[in-house]
Amino acid sequence: MTPKHIMLGTAAALTLTVPACEKTSSDEREAATAPAPAAAALPEITVTEAELRDNPFRREWTADFGVPPFNDIRDTHYLPAVKKGILEQRAEIAAIVDNPDAPTFENTIVALDQTGASLDKVMKTFGNITNTDTNDTLSALESEIYPMLTRESDAISFNPALFERVQAVYAKRDRLGLDEQDARLLELTHRSFVRQGAALSPEAKAEVAAINAALSSLTTEFGKNLLLATKSFQIEVTDEADLAGLSDDFKKAIKVEGEDKWILTVDRSVYETFMTEGENRDLRKQMFDGYRLRASSGAHDNGPILIRIAQLRAKRAELMGYPSHAAYQLAPRMAKTPEQAEAFLVRVLEPALARAKEERADMQALIGDDFQLEGQDWWFYADKVRQAKYAFDGNALKPYFEIGAVRQGVFDVASHLFNISFTPVATDTWNPQVQSWDVKDNATGAHLGLFMADMYSRGSKRGGAWMSSFRNASDVDENIRPIVVNNLNITPPAKGEPTLLSYDEVETVFHEFGHGLHGLLTQVKYSTFSGVDGPKDYTEFPSQLLEHWADDPEVLAKYAKHYKTGEVIPLELVDKMNAAAAFNQGFKTTEYIAASLLDLRWHSLSSEEAAKITDARAFEKQVLDDYGIPPEIEPRYRSQYFSHIFSGGYSAGYYGYLWAEILDADGFAAFKETGDIYNPELAGKLKKWIYEAGGMREADELYRNFRGSDPTIEPLLRNRGFVDDKPSEG
Repeated sequence: MTPKHIMLGTAAALTLTVPACEKTSSDEREAATAPAPAAAALPEITVTEAELRDNPFRREWTADFGVPPFNDIRDTHYLPAVKKGILEQRAEIAAIVDNPDAPTFENTIVALDQTGASLDKVMKTFGNITNTDTNDTLSALESEIYPMLTRESDAISFNPALFERVQAVYAKRDRLGLDEQDARLLELTHRSFVRQGAALSPEAKAEVAAINAALSSLTTEFGKNLLLATKSFQIEVTDEADLAGLSDDFKKAIKVEGEDKWILTVDRSVYETFMTEGENRDLRKQMFDGYRLRASSGAHDNGPILIRIAQLRAKRAELMGYPSHAAYQLAPRMAKTPEQAEAFLVRVLEPALARAKEERADMQALIGDDFQLEGQDWWFYADKVRQAKYAFDGNALKPYFEIGAVRQGVFDVASHLFNISFTPVATDTWNPQVQSWDVKDNATGAHLGLFMADMYSRGSKRGGAWMSSFRNASDVDENIRPIVVNNLNITPPAKGEPTLLSYDEVETVFHEFGHGLHGLLTQVKYSTFSGVDGPKDYTEFPSQLLEHWADDPEVLAKYAKHYKTGEVIPLELVDKMNAAAAFNQGFKTTEYIAASLLDLRWHSLSSEEAAKITDARAFEKQVLDDYGIPPEIEPRYRSQYFSHIFSGGYSAGYYGYLWAEILDADGFAAFKETGDIYNPELAGKLKKWIYEAGGMREADELYRNFRGSDPTIEPLLRNRGFVDDKPSEG
């Protein structure tokens, strides 16, 4: 296989709890692997042949599609395989540095891209399994393995002789006659070294190395605390009357088998359903506090941890020559600066707050004088107002969204757009719930990749939804195709019952599959920038774009059929759904922007400012007050459980989902303007410049090549119901 070596971030990226995709570009890597100073000798690592005997990571994987032999892998196999992989990569780096020949593109840049194959092999599997089927042993291994990788990663980044060779090749880049992909690999390799501190003084490198080591431990601890806090919260209900308002299907799903007992958790799908449908206000309050106060006190308190993370990131940015971590992170992104990202968010926040105030007034009118609306009431009464205004009950949609039909629907959209096929195949899997498909190009018959889906929640799986990979694509010595997986957390139905999705869950299926296509269709030679690559405010574009097909009437008619009768979803119900689509957008937009602004403010602190923060909740409250966020609207993520930014790859980047919505709204508008949502010419450009291109060019250039122009914000505002539905004049 052809890996992306550690320095460019693959192994480190596997620690990230990113909701959409796990792979990160070199510029996005949280230093989740930590270094030693350049001049310091790396600690000795030993592993014996006996420890490696019969280790599945040390043999060639011969199963179809290169799937890992999950049934043979034991927890005890990971650490010896990691140690051996580290030793092999050390030898590969030494061979590049000690090469007596003058530095060339092949013997330095390509050779560097090819290092770490055996380490990448084990870490891809380890990172995926610890996110989907973890246990105490694997959790302990994370704390041991990731600091080791940090040290190795920074040792590569801070190796002066290696950087000297990279610099030598980069200095003569215009005379090498490189093709576009070769030139891009050279550019990104050099950029990665510089951004990770290769040009710093030895003293600064040592300080950055120490910070990276500390961050590796802290971000891992943050994620563990959140997982434990989330899983430890349960409400046991013994009186069915307390579940008034909930559907029979939902009650069956949360019922303890053989007992008159129901368990409520703060897993997102359970939480949202209960907060929307549950009539018991006291119980809603318990759920609301259980969700928003996770990891904010006691043994799993993330407050002190996140403050320290923010302080260390600010200090590291200062050492790198930037005023803040946000300034460092955004330099290579589309937004360029924290100020531009903030200005964009505030522009959208203004109409969102105005709409949220209208929504609040509607709900208070429904409540009357009985009590004042509070945070635990918003979901419930918003749904009541929606039903009153639009005679629309979201639960009426569920019978038309059976999980298998929805999956086939998204497959059909991809087939129409990109002329590809999906054939179910039997493969080894890490859990019996996982399914697999062989993805092929219909025009050539070529295998494009293996797609796997792990759709249901379980106690050993982290929350949220995300895409990840067991193998990246590359085409250096041989054509290696990717193994891509979508992970969701849908509540398993009662035994014998179908899995019926809410429309929000349908959108999530389409969203994550958009990431999956970005990984599967890639036609990039080097794994360094193949597949899901690019700045954080761009990588959500290919996923969010696909969501637009989910509710198009033409598409719904194909896949939204009643699971019992086969009846196509009635046009009247579709019209009601579309009419209600902009409903509650004030709340949804405000809660998202509130979290995005929290992220930016935490990471826009200077080193001096960060050092003064002692109370995470007080800082958070001040930020929300500064922007006028109403107290009854909680940010989508409070700081103590904001895993995207404190144990994931979205630090100073959570705004990127909304920024990418500029692109996806404008991009889908291009199809609508042609009158054909499958317009072949436009679909061809979308495939070539977005889904196949990875990080081959800068993100704004890739978008222009697809769309023919820069995007405008008006389609985003129209989609959210914040402006009149009329053509843009700009």
